[in-house]
Amino acid sequence: MTDDEAARERDKGYLLDNRQAEAGERFAALSRLFDPVTFRRLGALGVAEGWSCWEVGAGGPSVPGWLAERVGEKGRVLATDLDTSWMPQAGAPYEVMRHDVGADEAPEGSFDLVHARLVLVHVPRREAALRAMVRALRPGGWLLLEDADPALQPLACPDEYGPEQELANRIRRGFRSLLAERGAQLDFGRTLPRLLRTAGLVDVEADAYFPITSPTGSALEAATVRQIRDRLIEGGLATAEEVEEHLANIASGSLDTTTAPLISAWGRKPLSRSRSHTETR
Repeated sequence: MTDDEAARERDKGYLLDNRQAEAGERFAALSRLFDPVTFRRLGALGVAEGWSCWEVGAGGPSVPGWLAERVGEKGRVLATDLDTSWMPQAGAPYEVMRHDVGADEAPEGSFDLVHARLVLVHVPRREAALRAMVRALRPGGWLLLEDADPALQPLACPDEYGPEQELANRIRRGFRSLLAERGAQLDFGRTLPRLLRTAGLVDVEADAYFPITSPTGSALEAATVRQIRDRLIEGGLATAEEVEEHLANIASGSLDTTTAPLISAWGRKPLSRSRSHTETR
């Protein structure tokens, strides 16, 4: 394969490559930003001792670690991802397995909970992945999907009052175009309730979390921009000088940057007809 062919093949893949050094910074920022939201929702669904849980596209250890504490030794937590390099390789209180949710069969066993955060928006065969997750649920089990909707709120700086904010929003537009080129569905988050109902789940609900500004949000913005810097420049979406200017504006602490709303949607797989609808675990 020539260098040009390798470059074209690379451009077809996931924009935010887990092998890049900035991936660790992004995972840490995403955990600080969204873990409290995810943990509240998981707690409200009743995750408890003895549950069997599948964490899809885990990325880092924070969510599977929390789940493992809740389910205890009698439970099971399986954490899967395309790239497991940011996961513990040994000694974790949960299983780690490389898995492509958009292409591979669901792992063996049935689960009381299947959870994926910021995963399906990047998966080309996202509807097939959703069906696989539903099949993996036991009757009465819960599916919790959390995904962004960049089209719902596309700006880095909703309060665009000066050139620093205009530059931030222009670079965010470039980021969105790069995501779209690689198959990301930028309005995916809002479709989650409908998709869960279409998949046969019941008791479907959803809410959204929209952080406006925080040091963690700024750290996420900086790590993301550094990670896609070369793609922005190669695509003519920003110059090297503009990228450095934007990073300096973030570092100054005076730029209020936000991220796309995180939409959380959950639903339950119906109990089999032979069991009463009032029956619980």
